[in-house]
Amino acid sequence: MSRAMLETSCPRCSGGFECGASSGPAGHCACFDIRLTDGLRAQLAERYPDRCLCLRCLRELMEADAPQPTMGSASASG
Repeated sequence: MSRAMLETSCPRCSGGFECGASSGPAGHCACFDIRLTDGLRAQLAERYPDRCLCLRCLRELMEADAPQPTMGSASASG
């Protein structure tokens, strides 16, 4: 028997979401599939201690933290 997901609000955007992380050892939350860098994870833990963020915010933060492609030495032909 699975436990119910916890209804909560995101401390970053104030949006509501369901958190499955607290549903016990067999629980699963969609955020488990989000891959954060160690640095971003540490920043979030410091800024939002003991709080979960919604998937939208986690994805936004993950994308913003991702290395941006740099412009190479390719020149435009003309």
